[in-house]
Amino acid sequence: MKTPIVYTSATCPYCTLLKRFLDSQGIAYEERNVSFNRQYVTELAELGTMGVPTTVIDGQVIVGYQPQAILNAMGAVG
Repeated sequence: MKTPIVYTSATCPYCTLLKRFLDSQGIAYEERNVSFNRQYVTELAELGTMGVPTTVIDGQVIVGYQPQAILNAMGAVG
């Protein structure tokens, strides 16, 4: 199964919602919190965004809280 990379920040309510959604779906993910690691800010800029949450799945960049887009990218039927 694909492992999404989820860019978050410590004060982002939509990040919390997204992590709860992924957990509820049993989707394992790698969290990269930009509040604690400046390298992740650079990575976001290289992806063409500075917004969180940003989810990357097999090179597909999904900005914002978009559960259906994430399920689609994961190959799930929703």
